[in-house]
Amino acid sequence: MYKNLIRCLLTLMILHIVAPLHAQSPVVKVDLSQEVAPMKNVWAWFGYDEPNYTYMKDGKKLLSEIAALSPEPVYVRTHSLLVTGDGTASLKWGSTNAYTEDLNGKPIYNWTIVDRIFDTYVSRGMKPLAQIGFMPEALSTHPSPYRHYWKPGDPYNDIITGWAYPPKDYDKWRKLVYEWVKHSVARYGQKEVESWYWEVWNEPNGAYWKGTQEEFYKLYDYAADGLKSALPTAKIGGINVAGTRGKGARDWTNNFIKHCIDGTNYATGKKGAPLDAILFHAKGSPKLVDGAVRMDMAPQLNDIKTGFEITTSYPETKNLPVIIGESDPEGCAACGMATNPENAYRNGTMYSSYTAATFARKYLLADQTKINFLGAVSWSFEFENQPWFYGFRDLATNGVDKPVLNVFRMFGMMSGNRIAAESNRMYPLKEVLNTSVHGTQSDVGVLATKDTKTAAVMVWNYHDDDRPGPTESLSINITNIPAKTISLNIYLIDKENSNSYEAWKKMGSPQNPTKQQIAALEKSGKLKRVVSSKINTTSGKVVVPLQLERQAVALLKMDW
Repeated sequence: MYKNLIRCLLTLMILHIVAPLHAQSPVVKVDLSQEVAPMKNVWAWFGYDEPNYTYMKDGKKLLSEIAALSPEPVYVRTHSLLVTGDGTASLKWGSTNAYTEDLNGKPIYNWTIVDRIFDTYVSRGMKPLAQIGFMPEALSTHPSPYRHYWKPGDPYNDIITGWAYPPKDYDKWRKLVYEWVKHSVARYGQKEVESWYWEVWNEPNGAYWKGTQEEFYKLYDYAADGLKSALPTAKIGGINVAGTRGKGARDWTNNFIKHCIDGTNYATGKKGAPLDAILFHAKGSPKLVDGAVRMDMAPQLNDIKTGFEITTSYPETKNLPVIIGESDPEGCAACGMATNPENAYRNGTMYSSYTAATFARKYLLADQTKINFLGAVSWSFEFENQPWFYGFRDLATNGVDKPVLNVFRMFGMMSGNRIAAESNRMYPLKEVLNTSVHGTQSDVGVLATKDTKTAAVMVWNYHDDDRPGPTESLSINITNIPAKTISLNIYLIDKENSNSYEAWKKMGSPQNPTKQQIAALEKSGKLKRVVSSKINTTSGKVVVPLQLERQAVALLKMDW
C-alpha cells in the first residue's frame, strides 16, 4: 500500500500539483458507500439567441462536441424559430421564414430553415427544447420595425421590435403551431418528437413580450392547443420568466400556474391548460469592484430556490419536471467585455470554477426541496465570425474550446448516484444564498458520484473576486472503495492545463492566428489528464493530495 502511495505522490510531484508536506490542506471527505440521489445530467442543457449559428461551420463543430459530452441526449433551446427573415445570422437575431402570407392573407408555411436547425440536433442525438416564438411579421399586431441591427454597446431594448407583439389572429397562430408539430412528426417520427419539450415564448414578464399577462395566457393556450391537436402526447411547459426571485416574476409564475390549473382556457373554453413542465430563469450579477470583476451567484441561486419553492407549493405541479430555461452568471451572452467590463470572467478559468460551484448548489437545492429537477440550460454557445476571445459568454471561440467547456466534459464523466462528500472549506448553502463567496477564504468545494465500477470526485477552488489568491493544498480522503486496486486519472483546468485562453495570450493574442497556432489552440482547449496511475487501497481507503490554484477545477476519476 505505502509503496503505491509513494509512487503516486512522486508522479504528482513531477507534475507540480502535489502540496508541500508542511502546508495545511483543506480536507475533503468522500464516502462511496453513502448514496444521496441519482446523478441527473441536469447540466446537459444548452441554449443561445441566434438559431442560424446552429448549422454554420463552428456551430456544427461545437454541437458535435456538446453531444459527445453526455451519455444521455443533450437538450438545446434557441430563440427566434418562427421569426421572419432570410436566415442571415447576426448578434441577438435569427430567422427562419417559417410563416408568411400571400396577398390574400393565406398562410404560407416554409420549414426549410427550421428543418436545417432541428436536423443538426437530431442527427447528433440531441433533443430540441423547442421554443414556440417569436411572432412572424405577417401575424404581428405591430410589425414595423421588424429586423433590428443591434451590436454590443447599443441599448439592449433595441432588439425589441415587431416580433415581440401578440398575434393579430390567434386562430392562425394556433394553426401555425399545429402545422409545425405535424410536420415535425412526419419528418422525425412520433417517438422522437414525444421526447422533446416545447415551450411558448421567452421572459414574457420582461421586454420580450409587448402584451399583457392575459394576452400571454391566450398566446399559450392557443399554442398548446395547436401542439396537442397535432400530437396529444407532446410535452409543453412554461413560463420562463426573468428574475424569478422578484415579486413581479413570482406573481407572473403563480398566476400562470393557477391559470393552467383551473383558469378558463382561451382556445378551448374548458378548464385549465396543458402544463407538462415548469420553466423559469436564473441569473447571477457580476460587477466591477475597484477595477476587478466580482461575481455574485446569490441572485442566480435565489432565483432557483424561488422557482423550486413555487413549483412545490401546488399539488398539481410539485412532481412536474423543472427546467431552468436559462441559468447563467448574468444576462447578456452577446455583451462582450469591451462594452461590459464586468464580463471579463468569461474567457478564463473563473467561468469554469463558477460553473462547478453553482451546479453543485443546484443539486443541493433540488435535494432540499425534493423537486423533479430535469435540467438547467447554460445560455452559452458560440458566435460565428467574431473576434478571438472577445469576451462573449460562449463555450468556444472560432472553433476553439474555452476552459468552461471542460467543466462540462468533467460532468460527463460523473455517473450513477451522487454520494456523500464534504469539504471543511466549502461554503454552506445558506451562506452562499445570502452573500455568495465574498469572504476572506475561497470556496474549496466537492461533488462526487459512484457507479457500478467507477467513481468521480470534482473539486474546485472558487472565489467571487477575480484577484490573485493562494493555491490551496487539498487532502482528498476517499473511503469504502469496493476494490483492492483502482485506476486513478486526474483531469485539471487551471492556467497551464485545459486552457486555450492562456495559450492564446502566450502567443501574443493574435486575431489572425496561423494554421499551426490554431491547431495548438485546439489542442490546449481539450480537457487534459495530468495523472494516470494504478493504486492499491487499504481497507477500501485512498488519500490523494492535490494542489489547486485559485479558480481551478479538478476531477479525480477512479475505475476498478
